[in-house]
Amino acid sequence: MLQNNNELSGARVVAVHAHPDDEAITTGGVLADLAARGADVTVITCTLGEQGEVIGDTFAQLVNGDADQLGGFRIHELYASLEILGARGIHLGGAGCWRDSGMVGDPANEHPRAFIHSADRAVEQLTALLQELRPHVLLTYGPDGGYGHPDHIRAHEITHAAAAEVGVERILWAVSDREELEEGQRSITQLPRGWSHGELAAVDAVDLAVELSDEAYATKVESMRAHATQLWIADGSVSRTNPAAAYAVTIQADVKVWALSNLIAQPIMRREHYQLGFGAPLPADASGVLDGVEF
Repeated sequence: MLQNNNELSGARVVAVHAHPDDEAITTGGVLADLAARGADVTVITCTLGEQGEVIGDTFAQLVNGDADQLGGFRIHELYASLEILGARGIHLGGAGCWRDSGMVGDPANEHPRAFIHSADRAVEQLTALLQELRPHVLLTYGPDGGYGHPDHIRAHEITHAAAAEVGVERILWAVSDREELEEGQRSITQLPRGWSHGELAAVDAVDLAVELSDEAYATKVESMRAHATQLWIADGSVSRTNPAAAYAVTIQADVKVWALSNLIAQPIMRREHYQLGFGAPLPADASGVLDGVEF
């Protein structure tokens, strides 16, 4: 965890994410930086990620269809990640209230607690939390959820609906910049066995690119590493969850490579990218999510 310097004392930031690991993958660097500078950072997670796949054999049978215990296991991964980031964690409606809906067409779509069926109840739950937390800035996904996952889209919907009830100065959508992502992929010169290059969701225009310090970048990497059932960092590290090491080589300096269970290699980029979803415009020289926000 980064050392807190209280520069942003009084600032309140809330990130609304669909599943455990989203907070680390999409916003981990910014959340770590904000927390280290004294901001009050809260991550609201909407499901337990029960429909996730498992990397490594150790806990492979926790998945839905076998023991169906993965959601409970991922709670511990999430809170390990949040501790590394220096953020507080809240489960929307309490842990287990809403279930991971899976991708479009997954039988999990029909589960009565699937997050896609959360309707007004989830908006009311999030509104109550935002009334208590009073964030200056909200972070979530864009209307397409980043890559079309129904739970990400639903998180976007309830975030905007609840923010309209409470009044929030700014909502930012976490995105990947297409040019930087593709450059990062081209820079990977050696992949672990079984890994591949592939097309990844990205956007052509961003409103904010936040350069991560070495400390914030390292903290993000460690928060991602905490989600060992869900992602694999190709730096030779091993864990009880996944005792197999993977190695990748990239010509970009100080950039690590990772993959989900689909084993499509991705760079952990040195900048995080955002689009303005609502509210106070970003200053022309903006370098952070709180620039131009009164707190």
